[in-house]
Amino acid sequence: MSLQSLFTWARSAAAAPVLMIFGATLISFSGVFVKLADVSPTISGFYRVLIGGLLLLLLAILRGQRLWNGPAVFGLTIFCGIFFALDLYVWHRSIHFVGPGVATILANFQVFFLGAVGVLFLKEVVTLRLLAAAPLAVAGLFLIFGIEWRTLTETYKTGVFFGVCAAGFYSAYTLSLRALQSKEQALSPMATLAFVSLVTALCLAAAGWAEGRSFAIGNAKTLFSLLALGIFSQVLGWVVIATALPRLRASLAGLLLLLQPLLAFVWDVVFFHRPAGLINVVGVAVTLTAIYLGSTGRNPAKERTPKLSRAEAKGR
Repeated sequence: MSLQSLFTWARSAAAAPVLMIFGATLISFSGVFVKLADVSPTISGFYRVLIGGLLLLLLAILRGQRLWNGPAVFGLTIFCGIFFALDLYVWHRSIHFVGPGVATILANFQVFFLGAVGVLFLKEVVTLRLLAAAPLAVAGLFLIFGIEWRTLTETYKTGVFFGVCAAGFYSAYTLSLRALQSKEQALSPMATLAFVSLVTALCLAAAGWAEGRSFAIGNAKTLFSLLALGIFSQVLGWVVIATALPRLRASLAGLLLLLQPLLAFVWDVVFFHRPAGLINVVGVAVTLTAIYLGSTGRNPAKERTPKLSRAEAKGR
C-alpha cells in the first residue's frame, strides 16, 4: 500500500474504528510513562505538556493556521491551561500512589461531573442510562477497593482522593475548553490545544520551582518516558482520536474509548504486578460499564452551548 493510499484509507469511514482503537491504546500508556519516569509527578506533567505543546504548535505553523485572535481568546486559553495544570498535578500523583490502572479509571469519572453540570446548568434531560450509571459506579468502586478500605494505607487513600479530584479538574478544563472553542473568533483545535498545553507547562514549571524540584532528566529511561508521554499521549493519541471521532456513532465511540482505562488497568497488572483478584476484576468491569453509560447517557438536545466532543472528554 502506498503512502497516498494509506492516507486515503485513514480518512475513510471504514478506518475510523481502527483509528479509535489505536488512539485509545496510545493514550492508555500515559500512566505507565508517568510511573516509569524518575522525576516527580509535577515535573513529568511539565515535560508532557511542554513537549506536546511545542509539537502541536509546530504542526499548526506548518499547516498555516492562525495563532492569534485577540486578548479575549488568549485570556480564556490561560483559564483552560490552569485547570489542565491542576488536573495533571493531582492525577500524576494519583498514578504514583494507586497505580496507573485505578488512577485512570478514577479520572474517567469526569463523565459524572459533566453529567451533573449538564443536568443542573445546561438543562439536559436526565436519562435512564445516566441514572443507572451512578449506583453502578459506586458498586464498582466498592468491589475494586471498598471491601478492603480499612486495610489500605493512608497514601493509597490519598491517591484515590487525588484521582477523584483529577476527574473534577478535568471536567472544569473540558467545559472551559468548550467555551473557548465555541467562540466565533476561536483558533483551530490544534492551535488552541498547543497554547493551552504551553500555558499548562508554565503553571507546572512554577509549581515545580515552588516545590524545589529538579528539572534534570537523569537517565535514558526517563528521557524515553517523557518523550513518549509528550508525543504519544499529548499529541499523536489526540490527533488520531480527533480524526476518527466525526465518522463514528457516539455509542460506538464511547465503547471504543473505554479501551483506555481498561488497558491502563491491564498495563498496571502486567508491568507493575498489581494484584488483581476476581472481585477486583469484576469491580473494574462494573465501573467501566458505569463510565460507558455515563458518557453515552447524556441528552444534549436541551443544551444551550455546543456539544462537548468525546475527544475533549477522554483525551488523556
